[in-house]
This record gives sequence, C-alpha cells and structure tokens, in this order.
Amino acid sequence: MSLTVYRKSHFNAAHRLYRSDWDDEKNNAVFGKCNNPNFHGHNYELEVGVTGTINQETGFLIDIVELKNIIKEEVEDYLDHKNLNLDVPEFKNLNPTMENIAVLIWDKLNAKLLGRFKLSVTLYETPRNFVVYTGN
Repeated sequence: MSLTVYRKSHFNAAHRLYRSDWDDEKNNAVFGKCNNPNFHGHNYELEVGVTGTINQETGFLIDIVELKNIIKEEVEDYLDHKNLNLDVPEFKNLNPTMENIAVLIWDKLNAKLLGRFKLSVTLYETPRNFVVYTGN
C-alpha cells in the first residue's frame, strides 16, 4: 500500500525576474512588474509530499519530525527573508521564477531524503499562482 504524507511550510523572500543579457524593454515586456529593479517579495507557501509505504514496525511512512526538520534546514533557513537574486548562490545565474525555486527545493529535499520516497513540491507564490514539481 502506497500513500502520501504532507507537511506545510512557508517562507518570505524577495526577487527580481530579469535576464541580464536582455535590454530593459525586453525584460519589461516579458516580466512586467516582476522586473522591478528594486525587487519585490512574496509570502511563499510550501507543501511537501512524500510517497511510499508504511513502515510496519513504526506505523510511519516517515517520522514527521524528521520531515519538519529537513524542511526547516533546507528550505526555511536557506530561503526565508532572503533576496533570492543576491543571497542564494543557485540564483546567481538562474532566474528565480517560482518554477526554478520549486526545482531547487525539490533537489535539496530529495538529497536529504536520500531518494527513499517519491517526492512532490507544491509552491504557492500567491494564493492563485503555484507550481507542482515531482522530479520529472
């Protein structure tokens, strides 16, 4: 029997969507107000799902405290109250779109979980704009 356990989290971060190899006109046309040179912020909401089978000895799929601590260390401590463009090395040359942020989170969590589970990351940039990444 396979099932999925979820843990919710959140973090606040600022970013600017732009490409340094494009001029201002093209950046504004593609990214609009998200291209603000003074950055802008979001209150990101995160749902992490781990899928697998229940450990018959413990009754857990995963110890939820373990999952909570991994999310805190790998996501909250790493991204919360940061300027993604300036403070997060992965975004030095990568546009910090919600899609790229979700992939980064998935990669960091999957590395810590050692591939023991099928992993999904749902990242809400706003209540109506979100992305789901499952590693595919």
